[in-house]
Amino acid sequence: RMQLVESGGGSVQVGGSLRLSCRASEYFGGGFCMYWFRQAPGSERERVAGIEAIDRTYYADSVKGRFVISKDDAGMTLFLQMNDLKPEDTAMYFCVAEEYLGYCPREFEGFTARGQGTQVTVSS
Repeated sequence: RMQLVESGGGSVQVGGSLRLSCRASEYFGGGFCMYWFRQAPGSERERVAGIEAIDRTYYADSVKGRFVISKDDAGMTLFLQMNDLKPEDTAMYFCVAEEYLGYCPREFEGFTARGQGTQVTVSS
């Protein structure tokens, strides 16, 4: 099973930026659904952004125009560039992966590969 390790979280002030990274144990290229989810204390886990198949992207309405998902050319690392951060972006961010079989899961539990998470805290 693919292993995923997130990094890049931290504390930042409102309006600041962070870049999260997710290192995979194997090449994921265009054959996987690669997503970022987040969960704030007391809240449901939320789908944030994803790359499906080769280059189709998904963004939650709450992050459109502020977050950018990308991957490196080697197909081993997934990134999430987060700009103009807001207090409501404070959460634990998780990287997940699932083999692409024509569709991608919509729920966190549908992904068989999941990282341990990296904490993002945005303060005013």
